[in-house]
Amino acid sequence: MESEEAGKGRAAALSVASNSALIAAKLVAGVATGSVAVLTEGVHSSIDLLASIVAYVSVRKSGEPADAEHRYGHHKLENLAAATEGALILLGAGIITYEAIARLVRGSHVHTLGIGIAVVAASAVVNLIVSRIIGRRARASGSPALEGDAMHLSADAYSSLAVLAGLILIAVTHAYWLDPLVALTVAAGIVIAGVRLLRRASRVLIDEALPESDLAEIRAAIRELGTPRGVIGFHELRSRAAGSRRYVDLHVQFAAGTTLEAAHGTAHVLSDEIARRLDGADVLVHLEPADRVRPDSQGE
Repeated sequence: MESEEAGKGRAAALSVASNSALIAAKLVAGVATGSVAVLTEGVHSSIDLLASIVAYVSVRKSGEPADAEHRYGHHKLENLAAATEGALILLGAGIITYEAIARLVRGSHVHTLGIGIAVVAASAVVNLIVSRIIGRRARASGSPALEGDAMHLSADAYSSLAVLAGLILIAVTHAYWLDPLVALTVAAGIVIAGVRLLRRASRVLIDEALPESDLAEIRAAIRELGTPRGVIGFHELRSRAAGSRRYVDLHVQFAAGTTLEAAHGTAHVLSDEIARRLDGADVLVHLEPADRVRPDSQGE
């Protein structure tokens, strides 16, 4: 059966291959038609290719085991890759905006529309299919890098549909000013996707706590398994994510008379149960005696 890391690598490689083919097709179509909207689609795919390469490298590197310099592993490389992809999306939007405004000012003329319509339509279909494949892999593996790549491709697909609609309108009305206007509309959508991706990546890079649903699972595990084994409270519950990994540490207090061996055994049981509920999270439990109980220990 294919391993998770191998599956992530294959998904990232698929993105690189599809973007490479689409870049060539879009640039040829853009030159043939003279359409700024089609040319900006080529630029968009070029940015997507860079993002796909970043994602491919990050998912391969993040799967490497921890070493002397990176004792917590390399999982955050995926979040760094997602942030890089968000920045690349915004860069692409800036290039598209500049060229579209320049065409609006000096005017533009579009010709050979059939080639542009065919290429852009094919691009939209390919990107929708590939984004769905990569999106499924991202959800299954919890990979931020693949999630960012899927967002890239999905944004590219919808921008292609907008460009396609614009080309068809131009063919019908001969209103060539629609071409740069469509490009500006596409740029606005790309900016929204880029900002969303940057926000998601930044939350992990600054060690934002896990969502409340995950914290509720931790508390439930302590109540269900810890209380019958002498656990009378806990505090200092801390959590964070790195790539597709989750990290949890907390202090657990035990009733007076609990032996070290029993407390240690309970800590292992709790760690295993929390890890099971949080898809293999890395859990660290610190043992404390009853006289270390804090007033808010039950409220964590």
